Amino acid sequence: MLGLGGHHIGRPRDKQDGVRLVRMAIDHGMDFLDNCWDYNDGRSELWMGEALRDGYRARAFLMTKIDGRTEAAATAQPEQSLERLQTDVIDLVQLHEVIRLDDVSRAFAPGGAIEGLVRARQHGKLRFIGFTGHKDPAIHLAMLEAGFARGFSFDAVQMPLNVMDAHFRSFEREVLPVLLAHDIGVLGMKPIGDGLLLESGVVTARECLRYALDLPASVVITGCESVGVLEQALDVGMRFTPLGPDERQALLARTAEAAAGGRFERFKTSSDFDGTAQFPRWLESATI
Repeated sequence: MLGLGGHHIGRPRDKQDGVRLVRMAIDHGMDFLDNCWDYNDGRSELWMGEALRDGYRARAFLMTKIDGRTEAAATAQPEQSLERLQTDVIDLVQLHEVIRLDDVSRAFAPGGAIEGLVRARQHGKLRFIGFTGHKDPAIHLAMLEAGFARGFSFDAVQMPLNVMDAHFRSFEREVLPVLLAHDIGVLGMKPIGDGLLLESGVVTARECLRYALDLPASVVITGCESVGVLEQALDVGMRFTPLGPDERQALLARTAEAAAGGRFERFKTSSDFDGTAQFPRWLESATI
């Protein structure tokens, strides 16, 4: 029900701290691992690869993401991820940051990223294909429709699912029903929004996690850069009970004003979280 965010495990100063976080998560049943080719200049994948030695790889579902929009980049970037992660196959590779409408047309164009990912799957280097984004539900829906129109269905889709998303550009309301209807894996992310939601002062971390876990997601991915944060997430998961209708409505009512306009979901309203906007070369490059 809970997955370990890949960006955060590359934030500690010491590699062994990152390795310890991954192994502690797996040892406690948190066996969905998120990552990305560009996280912390590749450090997140390198440290996760170290953590997956000594039998840990067989105990985890391993996901990473790529930025490449061309077939060439979408072929080269997973190869680098395979090497860093010290594995022969990645369970799920996702096209990262589908946050512009032209990302859709580029991905599905002849010689685009989808062709590269499909070929990698045919060669046994990955098992499933998905995409991620944090900007606008309309872009997610366009990506899904582009696939359906070509007879292609993604295996999984990653998107923000949190108590404030319910009020603004809501992936929960607009995209989640489509994924469920087509039996596509639902990967929730940003349940606490990298701490942004807590800045509102109207909701706690535990409430944020519980709200996200209450949704019909395949997994909720949360960032844990320290043992204490990981312990909190594990505790919420182990103690989880579904929200009652009154609890859910109370949470939504309490967060409605703060959520208006996306003030605490800046990943939707600003470019601060858009790595491919800050480094556009990642869309076509084979190197970070």
